[in-house]
Amino acid sequence: MAFKKKRGIPDRWTDYQALGKRIPGTRFIAFKVPLQQSLIRLLPAFEAFGPSELLHLLEEDKQELGLIIDLTFTTRYYKPQDLPPSVQYLKIYTAGHEVPSDSVILNFKRAVRAFLRENDGNEKLIGVHCTHGLNRTGYLVCRYLIDVDGMDPGKAIELFNRCRGHSIERENYLQDLRCGPKRSNQGMEDPEQEPVQGKANLWRARSPQTCPPRPPHQTPRLWAPSSPLLPVLPPGPLFPMPTTELLRFEPHWRRGPPLQPYSPFPYPVLPRYSWSGPSGPFPPVPLDEPQRHRTTGRAKHRQRKRH
Repeated sequence: MAFKKKRGIPDRWTDYQALGKRIPGTRFIAFKVPLQQSLIRLLPAFEAFGPSELLHLLEEDKQELGLIIDLTFTTRYYKPQDLPPSVQYLKIYTAGHEVPSDSVILNFKRAVRAFLRENDGNEKLIGVHCTHGLNRTGYLVCRYLIDVDGMDPGKAIELFNRCRGHSIERENYLQDLRCGPKRSNQGMEDPEQEPVQGKANLWRARSPQTCPPRPPHQTPRLWAPSSPLLPVLPPGPLFPMPTTELLRFEPHWRRGPPLQPYSPFPYPVLPRYSWSGPSGPFPPVPLDEPQRHRTTGRAKHRQRKRH
């Protein structure tokens, strides 16, 4: 049987609350996996939850995110490049439905301890998520509270469930937390994996830039409506004079809110030109003029033969 790659929204992803609350006395905050824009387009607007929505919700609560620990076993949901430079990203591949191994638990402890050591003077949060931000996330957060902070297992589970807004569902996770042995903390102070810095600028609103003046013989690329005219050079015998305005240009990779609507065309629109000759510029060609194609003599002969 051939392996079929999963695509689209994760199963039961919309059934869970997007973001939980900060666990008191810790830096942990749990949430479900944020999705990239190609997946958000498949959802209604009120269900959208991506990296930008995550940071916006935290800003409303006056919280700042410093590190994201991704526990999913795939990279298809979003990329580290989707995060701003102020947020670090660490990937720990954790298989679902089974209790995480000792190496995964140790890597999680190392990542948390390294971040707390480097951010002792601030209150930046550690965001932890799996697919739903519940089972794998709840197990590793509670395991840290039990093994490192010495918290009672029942209290740790109850505290996580209350702050997340949902209860841990996997019975094998709960059984291991309540009755299983504590994991060793040896080697916890030696970080093995360095987090990745975000690179996106999606959360900085940037004002539209005006396209620099171009010589009139160069072809402009993409135009948007309503912009002041640039200085017009005097006509010459061989210089084409643009018959349209040189308008304000907003590149598609800028994610700030545009001050003006974009061009309705999804492709570069080249304006019409007229050539200035000795008697002055010719009138521009109408856009709605039908194109007349020449018919060769052989084609005319075939047409007459059909009739």
